[in-house]
Amino acid sequence: MERTLSLIKPDGVRKNLIGEVIRFFEQNGLRIVSLKMLWLSKKEAEGFYVVHKDRPFYDSLTTFMSSGSIVALVLEGESAIKKNRELMGATNPAEALKGTIRGNFGGGIEENVVHGSDSKESADFEIPYFFSKLEQI
Repeated sequence: MERTLSLIKPDGVRKNLIGEVIRFFEQNGLRIVSLKMLWLSKKEAEGFYVVHKDRPFYDSLTTFMSSGSIVALVLEGESAIKKNRELMGATNPAEALKGTIRGNFGGGIEENVVHGSDSKESADFEIPYFFSKLEQI
């Protein structure tokens, strides 16, 4: 079994999509093994997205991610990283297939409802960024 991190971003929380997103994961074979709601500071968002530090969207992304509550989840399942990426859809909701989270609910490239680890290496950094060993079942 593989694990991955998913975040319901501030726009998803504001749109009251928490239950919808969780249901979508569960109905598609991913099990939630950890979950919490929190509000990132700008500095915490910058630390999480440090991999994008030199990209032009870094400041707007970290400002957005610190603009409201998020929900952090650890998902588990067979090929969980790949499955989560498929369920989320393309980063740009205009390019995401209908039936994916971003295709159904996304509003823009940053305000696209969810984040998900894109590799095992990313998941290995991202999961402990939000969850201690004691918080992971």
